Amino acid sequence: MNMKILGAFAAVALLAACAQSETGASSGAGAQAAQSGAVPGSQEDLVANVGDRVFYDFDKSNLKTEGKTTLDRQSAWLAKYPQVSVQVAGNCDERGTVEYNLALGQRRAKASRDYLVAKGVAASRVTTISNGKEKPTALGSDEQAWAQNRNAITSVR
Repeated sequence: MNMKILGAFAAVALLAACAQSETGASSGAGAQAAQSGAVPGSQEDLVANVGDRVFYDFDKSNLKTEGKTTLDRQSAWLAKYPQVSVQVAGNCDERGTVEYNLALGQRRAKASRDYLVAKGVAASRVTTISNGKEKPTALGSDEQAWAQNRNAITSVR
């Protein structure tokens, strides 16, 4: 009887050791994605480890320093995953006409796309779309919400 109990404990200890070695720490980009729980090269990986959006000032489509920093990280991420294509969606706050905001959203998406292409991302991997003011990311009619809605969002395709 004691031999059966000892054998059972030995089996449990062996299984625990195997499980521990499989979940040990790793290094590199895969480890960073694993820490975030995202599959490398996925939308979740992009959001968690790089950032998926850049913000614009009111009535502007020129990139700010913070936006360029985010796009620099996106271009490096895209270089690491050459099989990934993305779409950049330009967005606006609720002020202005539908037509005006569609055009402004397109200029914002194009500014982000052009920056990525200038950083070495193949133009064929980056498409653009304008949502104008039709897909707000923040609800509200105040400066805080408007600032969040003036963006270009990069999505994995």
